[in-house]
Formats: sequence, structure tokens, C-alpha cells
Amino acid sequence: MPEAGRRPLIIGSGIAGLYVAIRARELGLRPTIVTKARLEESNTRYAQGGIAAALGRDDSPGLHLADTVRAGDGLVDRGAARQLTSEAPARIADLVRYGVPFDTVEGQIALGREAAHARARILHAGGDATGLNIEESLKRRALEAGIDARERTMLRSLRTDPDGIVAVLSHSDGTGVEVLAPGPVVLATGGAGSLYRNSTNPSITTGEGIALAFRAGALLTDMEFIQFHPTVFYREGAPRFLITEALRGEGAVLRNEAGERFLVGQHRDAELAPRDVVARAIDRELQRSGRPCVYLDATAVPRNLLFARFPSVCHFLAGYGLDPSRDLIPVAPVAHYTIGGVTTDLEGRTSLRHLYACGEVAATGVHGANRLASNSLLEGLVFGEHVARQLAHPAHSGPPAPERLVEVALSPGAGRGEETADVEEVRDRLWQEVGIVRTAEGLREAVGAFERIGRTAEPAASGVPGSAANAALTASFIARAALARTESRGAHYRSDYPKARPAWRHHIGLRRAGARRTSR
Repeated sequence: MPEAGRRPLIIGSGIAGLYVAIRARELGLRPTIVTKARLEESNTRYAQGGIAAALGRDDSPGLHLADTVRAGDGLVDRGAARQLTSEAPARIADLVRYGVPFDTVEGQIALGREAAHARARILHAGGDATGLNIEESLKRRALEAGIDARERTMLRSLRTDPDGIVAVLSHSDGTGVEVLAPGPVVLATGGAGSLYRNSTNPSITTGEGIALAFRAGALLTDMEFIQFHPTVFYREGAPRFLITEALRGEGAVLRNEAGERFLVGQHRDAELAPRDVVARAIDRELQRSGRPCVYLDATAVPRNLLFARFPSVCHFLAGYGLDPSRDLIPVAPVAHYTIGGVTTDLEGRTSLRHLYACGEVAATGVHGANRLASNSLLEGLVFGEHVARQLAHPAHSGPPAPERLVEVALSPGAGRGEETADVEEVRDRLWQEVGIVRTAEGLREAVGAFERIGRTAEPAASGVPGSAANAALTASFIARAALARTESRGAHYRSDYPKARPAWRHHIGLRRAGARRTSR
């Protein structure tokens, strides 16, 4: 029976999940959305920077493509990036159709500039509340379309079946286990950023989708590439609130404790260099000075522009007695975006038949080794469109295997279950040893720690993994891939291999030992 004859199950309710559900409904299907928190709780909601599309008169998809490839440091899949940038205007038109209130100037959508973009092509909705407005607009549209949404429901496991993917669900408190009939499943579960001790992500982004897909036998790619956002508010005891890159696009600069612009001379674009460059520059400055933060200086940006374009940032800072038109903003880099994930082709098909993935959980190769700012929301839309079309009219194929494969053994464990201390150790280890700067010694220690946690947290052969087991497993993917890549490229930096190496201009895949090479 084709996918069109079934009810697609969509796991996740960020921009990718909601968009796929809406488009699948428009194509005549009856999808169900499952989310482990509220429908509106996702990384999308907290996205400040905006969404990129070549809409300006001086811009083109070709220029957007060139910037995407340049930022990706030699690993961008050009086919994926061309699809992303060429289809961006049509997907923006969809958002307008769904009621997203993009900011305008004299009746035209306003376009801003961010780091590593050669043109102003960033759309905002409500200034720095772009993600919130997109999330709310898509949520409203999904509910108006009568799409079934199951909140506070956890995906517990996936397994293959000749007729589709079998999903096991339960209430978020672990009760009410339900095994669904096999059918098409779309993973739109987001990344794994909150597995790091310091992160911009909400607490729900712990990489379960990646872990569960791997357990079912799916290929993973590019897990070593974790993007750290350079400018996140720093104050002891305060939440890690993202200070949007768009502020630097409007002229804000970074200064050290002495008031010096330390990025000048380190990169031709200074504060508008790619995120990996800026994050490492700040980290070096922190190591040199022994200080916990540097400072973002927006005092040269007109006050009326600051408060009109960045209302969320200004409101947040006011709660700490800061006025960005007058005061320097203390910032430091933290974990932000999972570039790698479940391997997919350009249609969102994984290596397992009937299993699709899109958004941050997926690895399309579109971001290479370092994501260009404001391409993430766009990725969810563009590849989500292709997933929806596949659900309606499936054509079975799948992604090629990455150039290098690392097999990861997964053995039954002691089944100790949910241990808060285990999850906290995972978060600490990732931050300390698999962070902005990495070494072989630290990575080996991290891999060993994650294996130790796995031996105790993994369930017995017939059990369902809990959060500690999945956290340790996903963390081990990041550390193993980072250990395997003996070079520095994009968001992955090894102080023991500080240069990019031509021999490593390829992707690293992870596969469960003993898993079938393909289920298609």
C-alpha cells in the first residue's frame, strides 16, 4: 500500500514538522503530529535571526548558493544547496500564504544582512521574534486544517517492517505505551543542542530522533559538526539568551575587557565572519584573558532602530538593567545547532524505507561543515516540501552511503534506566571535551565515559531505551566522529590538527554494527 493510503506520523512540531503536516494535508493525506512537549515548543520558536531567501533586486539564488558553499568550508553538497537556494522564494511565498507577518518597508518585505551573507536577504517577522511568529502562524494553520496533534507524547522506539515503520509512543511521563501499525514516519525532532551544558536550545532538544533512527538501523552523517553561536548573553545564573547575529549585521562590534575589537585582523569580515570563526576567536580571547565573557557593543546603532528591530533582545536586557544603546552586552559562545544527523537524500528519504527526516534532525549535506546563518528555518521548509510530496507520491530510493563509515556496536545493557546523574555527566563531558576546541585525549575520554554510561543505562535486549541511554548514545556519535576526523574544518576544531586536510574533504557516516546496509 503506498504512503498516500496511510496516515503519516510526523514526529516534531517545529517549522519542519508543522510545514510537512500542512502540506501533506493539502495533498490529501491525513497526518498526525506527535510532540513531546506543547505543540508550539521547539527550536523554531526561539529563532531570532530570521530566514534567508534571495528576494532583493541585487540578489539571486546563485549568490545565495555561493555564500552557502563558502560558509560550509568545502563539505557542502552543491545539489542540496542549489535546491535550498533556488526554492527559497517559493517557500517564503508559502509562509506568506499561511499568514506569517513578515516585516515590510513601504509595502515590500524588509531584508536584513547577517554574517557571511554578501547581500541583505534575511527576512524577519516582528523583528527578532521571527521564529515565534512562524511557529504560531504554522500552528494556527495546522489546527485550522484539522490536523491531529498529540502533545506531551514521546517517541520511544522505531523498528522496520515490510509494510512500513513501527513506532512505539507513550505519554511523556512514560505511561500509556502504544504500538502503532506500520506506516510512513517523518522525523522532524530537531537537534541535540541541549545535551551540552551551555546551549541556546530548549531542554527538549536532546537528539532522541537521531538515537532512535540509528537504533532502527538508519545511517547518520556529519555528527562531529556542532555549531556554536558566538554571541549568547552571559551572566552567572542567567539563562543562555541568544543575542541575534542580526545585531552585528546592523553594525554592532565585539570588544574585549580592554575595549579592543579583537576580531579586526583575524578575518577580513571581522564580526561578520562565519560563525565558526567568530566563536573560536571569542574562545581564544576568553582563554587569553581568563574572563568569562567578551562584550557586544551596539551603542553605534541608532536607538530607535535597536528597539524597533530587536524588541525581544532589548526587553530581555532590560530585565538585567542593560540598555544596548548605552551599555555593552556580555556574551560568550554556546552550543547552538546540530549540523549532522540522520542521512537523507534530496527528497528527505533516509536509508530505511518509509522513514523520512527533515529539518535539524536530518543530514542533507546542505550546511557542509558550518551552517550559514538563517539557512536552518529555510532548510525545514525546502526539504519539508519534498518530504510531503514523497508521502503523497512515494518513489523509493535513498541516500548514498558517506565516503567513510564508522561502525558503532550497540549491546544490551544493565537496564538501570533513568538516571539524572548520567544525563548531567553527558552534558558536562560534551561541553568540556567535545566543545569549541577538541583534542584526541579529551575525545577519547568522552567516548569512554559515554560507553560506560551506555553499559548501565542501556535496556536489556527487549527493553525500550530511556533518556539517559539515548543521551549517551547521541553524545557518543558526536565524540566518535570528532575523534575520527583528524583535521579542523568549519565547526569542528582540533587543536592537535589545527589545519584542514584535503584528504578529509569527505563526510563521515555512522552505522550500527550488524545493521543492514540498506532497507530499500
